[in-house]
Amino acid sequence: MDDKIVAANFKTNHTRRSTAEYVEAIDLFLSEKKIGLPLYIFPPSTALDSFETKNSIHIGAQNAYPTVKGSFTGEIGLQQLEEFGIDTILVGHSERRHILKETQEFVAEKFRWFKERGFTIFYCIGEPLEVRKAGEEAVRQYLLKQCEGIDTSYENLVLAYEPVWAIGTGKTATPELIEQTHALIKAFSDRPLLYGGSVKPQNIKEILEVPGCDGALIGTSSWEVSGMVSMLRKVKG
Repeated sequence: MDDKIVAANFKTNHTRRSTAEYVEAIDLFLSEKKIGLPLYIFPPSTALDSFETKNSIHIGAQNAYPTVKGSFTGEIGLQQLEEFGIDTILVGHSERRHILKETQEFVAEKFRWFKERGFTIFYCIGEPLEVRKAGEEAVRQYLLKQCEGIDTSYENLVLAYEPVWAIGTGKTATPELIEQTHALIKAFSDRPLLYGGSVKPQNIKEILEVPGCDGALIGTSSWEVSGMVSMLRKVKG
């Protein structure tokens, strides 16, 4: 499965020191086991840094404001990302949509701004439980609306399907449901498509074997080196 993409979203976890220790440990593990898959790590903004690694480990930003610099208290812009050579970003994560109230218009604005600068964009989409219960067509329409204003053919785009009802809940979509939903998404974009939502060592291998699944965006289970190593072993195996 070396062609799969694995990404770790630290959310509001880890410090600059612990992130450096994490990257060093994972880099060593990848070298020892000769695992060649691309790995993306999204630390909190205070832990962004430049890391010397021997393997394909990419550091990305969980969020940034669509500006070079300016008067946007509490935000980071391109100037802060460029200091560490960061050109990868998460956009549209459900926690920013639902908790921090980012509208589709603002999400699309961020997407366009970072696309113009050639960033690799991990773009997240996913439905809440009430939409899932309404049926497949309701899910399709919901996901399409989350792609309004988004260039789904952008060459540096990586899509991530994360059903809101499965994020941090311990509930994981069945392989059948993942395959079904990924097929809906593949109908309007041919870009790499990851699954996210309570991915863990016990299920990652099964998830990555689902047709149409090009990798995994992992939250909680990726925060400890031991958890990530366990999942990478399953991916390699």
